[in-house]
Amino acid sequence: MHAGRTDDYRTTISMPTSIHLPKQLLRAVDRRARQLGLSRNRFIRQALERDVARETEWSPGFLEKFTPLAPEDARAVDDMLEAILTSRRSKRPPEP
Repeated sequence: MHAGRTDDYRTTISMPTSIHLPKQLLRAVDRRARQLGLSRNRFIRQALERDVARETEWSPGFLEKFTPLAPEDARAVDDMLEAILTSRRSKRPPEP
């Protein structure tokens, strides 16, 4: 690894995969990739990276709508979170 370089999974690990797209969508992907001067692979990868990043971010102002909480609301939120975490079956609770 080079000094000052911030490698992550997107640049250090490439896993071959295949996907199945309808012909019309594939043509549209190829057309857009050409317009942007990108390979099909790079275009799809960037589109997926954008979508994944968007899924992990709260929309602007979302959390501000919940603050400040009244003490009784804060207790209700804590109780709800505890119930959710103790009822999980398919995954372990996230590490704090």
